[in-house]
Amino acid sequence: MLISPQQFEMLLPLAVEWAKEQEAIVLKSGEPLNQEELAYAQKIGILHPEKVRLLKVPAMPQPTNPFLRQAADLTGLLGPGIAGLTLRYAIFIKNDCYRQLRLVVHELVHTHQYERMGGFEPFLRQYLFECLTAIYPNGALEQEVLRKEKEFFGPR
Repeated sequence: MLISPQQFEMLLPLAVEWAKEQEAIVLKSGEPLNQEELAYAQKIGILHPEKVRLLKVPAMPQPTNPFLRQAADLTGLLGPGIAGLTLRYAIFIKNDCYRQLRLVVHELVHTHQYERMGGFEPFLRQYLFECLTAIYPNGALEQEVLRKEKEFFGPR
């Protein structure tokens, strides 16, 4: 594991707070899903697809807290190769991938996971732990997303 269990427990509340702050930004300034995206959100089983917002960004947002930033850098979860990031109902998508349906659907499956698991803390606890121990994308949550993506669109 890249960080100790004690460090993980210290960082998790910081990650949850940061995620909530970022979601609030996107919910204010992002765009709602279009009709095709809404149809997929309903197929996926999202309870509140009307809440989802997409925000086009040049790069994924970065935490300002130095400890959280260091953990993000260490894991690469917010690195330059990341095209999308879901923080419950907020979906950040890099400029060059904006509105690519397969990517949006991938991120919508994460939104469904947030809902199903009960919000930020339970989702981030499992997802981040899996990323740190199973190495992305081998964790159960990411594998579920990839299976659903393949079900809708076929192999990559």
